[in-house]
Amino acid sequence: MNPIRPIRILGLDPGLRRTGWGVVECLGARLSHVAHGVITPPTEAPFAERLCFLYDAIAAVIAAHAPDEAAVEETFMNSNAQSALKLGHARACAMLAPARAGLPVGEYAATVVKKAVVGTGGADKSQVGFMIARLLPTAGKTTADAADALAVAIVHAHSRTRGQLRGAA
Repeated sequence: MNPIRPIRILGLDPGLRRTGWGVVECLGARLSHVAHGVITPPTEAPFAERLCFLYDAIAAVIAAHAPDEAAVEETFMNSNAQSALKLGHARACAMLAPARAGLPVGEYAATVVKKAVVGTGGADKSQVGFMIARLLPTAGKTTADAADALAVAIVHAHSRTRGQLRGAA
């Protein structure tokens, strides 16, 4: 008889200046914190080098924490087209690194993540951080970006238990 193994989920909140990441373990409906952090590409580097830095750092997180699945927050519409395009590049790195590692990648809208964790899709970052501290007390103090990434991982875990994975390959 094989014991049931927990599933590790990597959540990513992509950004070109700061990409939050968080890893949780899911065993049935029980969640536990594994690790979290923020990737900050050098702002003075050329754009292509910043993207390489981001991709390589996400790949290093995957190598260090061996997740089974990944989840990425979807990009919200931005009135500044150039900013939205740059965010899209960062999001591509956040999706490509886990996909290249052979992980299924789910995608979740920010409003869905906030509603699942806080109870309202219009929650602000401080409310998400507050709830992450309650849901994953061993995570300790997190930055807003890492808390958002942990929230994405939590939503993915809940979707798994309901059999409703979105966007998983």
